[in-house]
Amino acid sequence: MSGEKKKKVGITEVVLRDGHQSLLATRVTLADMLPICRQLDQVGYWSIESWGGATFDACIRYLDEDPWERLRAFKKAMPNTRQQMLLRGRNLVGYKHYSDQTVSSFIQKASENGVDVFRIFDALNDFENIEFTLKQVKENGKHAQGAMAYTTSPAHNLNTWIEYAKKVEGVGADSFAIKDMSGILKPYDAFELITKLKETISIPIHMQTHATTGLSTATNLKAIEAGIDNIDTSISSMSMTYGHSPTETLASIFEGKDQDFELNMDLLEEIADHFKLVRDKYSEFEGTLRGVDSSMLLKQVPGGMLSNLESQLKIQKQEGKLEEIKSEIPKVRKDFGFPPLVTPVSQIIGAQSLLNVTEGSRYKSLTSESKYLLLGHYGELPGEVDKNLLSSIEEEKIQKEPHEEIGEKKEEFKNLCIENGLPDLSENLESLLTYILFSNIAIRFFKSRSFG
Repeated sequence: MSGEKKKKVGITEVVLRDGHQSLLATRVTLADMLPICRQLDQVGYWSIESWGGATFDACIRYLDEDPWERLRAFKKAMPNTRQQMLLRGRNLVGYKHYSDQTVSSFIQKASENGVDVFRIFDALNDFENIEFTLKQVKENGKHAQGAMAYTTSPAHNLNTWIEYAKKVEGVGADSFAIKDMSGILKPYDAFELITKLKETISIPIHMQTHATTGLSTATNLKAIEAGIDNIDTSISSMSMTYGHSPTETLASIFEGKDQDFELNMDLLEEIADHFKLVRDKYSEFEGTLRGVDSSMLLKQVPGGMLSNLESQLKIQKQEGKLEEIKSEIPKVRKDFGFPPLVTPVSQIIGAQSLLNVTEGSRYKSLTSESKYLLLGHYGELPGEVDKNLLSSIEEEKIQKEPHEEIGEKKEEFKNLCIENGLPDLSENLESLLTYILFSNIAIRFFKSRSFG
């Protein structure tokens, strides 16, 4: 490739979603993001990740914001830039599998309200859990991006990712993404992986990697050398620690080169100044990490999981147990068959690790979600599950939760609206989907809204 001119590398700016999810426990409000959207829209990004992941949950659980209104506001404020969301396959933005009808309805409404690019992954890299979702995105005329959740373990190797990428391309996806949520993809491993992917599939390749371990910038550089089409970055004032490599740093490295990102550097400075104030404003939600945490190369705990874990322990006044829990997480992961630590599996394993530590005994109690995961109800686990652990729950004959159809949930939601003095919100598909995804907190959220 020495004499070959390389094409421009696209940038996905993540500050409006993964940036603040990783650094500030997803607490940043729409009001603190909208004022800078005009500048974000003019920078020249390939896309801006602005929705999905934990933002939907955080909007209704903590911020008293309608996530659908947030999406519409972003699209209106940034009409010239693709709006991208992170979607958990059949989990959508929730924490369990949903019916085909719910999945297709959600994608339809997300498409109508402004999502242009859907990055779709499954926590277990079980392709069956993303296949239907990818097809639904295509049916809605939007960009379908199939993503792999990168991890290392005895159950994963280079061939694992190559075969997965072939399946993604095989169903008509528009692009393929490497999702390195823990920042453990090493630079030369990235070069090898992307080189092999480029030899195997013809669709564009994107990559997200976190800065937690200190590898991210070097990994992005080697990825670009290998010919990657697009990388995720976050504006400098909302980068590093549990987050991502800074947009400006990488843009500067390639300025004037064949791979020049061609971003407006003056606007990037304005955006950085804005988010410096935002980061200061929400500092109470920021984790304690300063610099990097190389121990995560072994523990593989993602940045968003760590910042939220710290936030939860602070509320419970158990901050002193953080290191013990971080050490317990990889042990539980091994016992559970080496699943990647990404939502919802990261939450399941994190909660079980917390329980093991606080009870002072491993697996004295198992969460219901742990049992479902171990029994394969979330999908096929990549490695072998601890036999003693599995046998202890197989006797319980736990049944797989049925997918609740929209019609059933609509009637339930309608009755709850009446009981709680709300107008009949069940006729509004967005409200109904919100209820289906977060039935435990949706009524409280709707009661907090004004329907006058």
